Amino acid sequence: MLRLAGPIQSWGGQSQFNRRDTQPEPTKSGVLGLLAAAHGLRRQDPIEVLLSLTFGVRTDRPGTMLRDYHTVSTLDGTPLPSAQVNAKGTQKRTSPPKYTHLTTRYYLQDAVFVAAVSGPRPLLETLTIAIRNPAFPLSLGRRSCPPTQPLLLTDPEHGTDLWHGDILNVLLRAPWQAPTRTPPTGPLPITVDDPTGDDVRTDLPTTFDPLHRAFTTRTVKHHWATPPGYPPLADGHNPFALLGG
Repeated sequence: MLRLAGPIQSWGGQSQFNRRDTQPEPTKSGVLGLLAAAHGLRRQDPIEVLLSLTFGVRTDRPGTMLRDYHTVSTLDGTPLPSAQVNAKGTQKRTSPPKYTHLTTRYYLQDAVFVAAVSGPRPLLETLTIAIRNPAFPLSLGRRSCPPTQPLLLTDPEHGTDLWHGDILNVLLRAPWQAPTRTPPTGPLPITVDDPTGDDVRTDLPTTFDPLHRAFTTRTVKHHWATPPGYPPLADGHNPFALLGG
């Protein structure tokens, strides 16, 4: 169980080039990338062992959107490379020369999520050790987004780093992780891997190799959790019941 919180975080979907969006909740590829970095896997290393993990995430605080005006230039002041390549496969310089490129990047500010992964116990034990002693710096979607502590959540019922139960069960009973000064305004959304789900996400990586990066789909199902101090959800989750309807 991971507490994903920090000043900013960004979980890219299918955006690229000069516009980098963020999804409203952590992506499976982003969390698997965090685990791979902790475990010491390099981008070109196989990640099949991580693809067997089942993933779920709960939104304790959605945060607010930040739009960043971002510029890109070379360190040595030379013209930026273009999208064209020469016969040797090397990128050509822009012509006429272009020294600054503008991009738009989006982040989530002050968001808090609880993510859970399940799989074979030996693998989870290895990843737990890696999270406590990461081989590479960890980030929340992008390198500029370091996480705050605690990152690894301990099961309060058993006092262990590994939680007992299926993903939905542990996400329903995990303590609320957002600051108490900002109480929740509604039920907490939960998204869980489920082959019978009716929603599709294109965020399951097949490799993190930057030259051959590719993703496939997964199916998910949506649930709701009742935060502390909030009225219990009505059977069948009728949102109008909260309004007296």
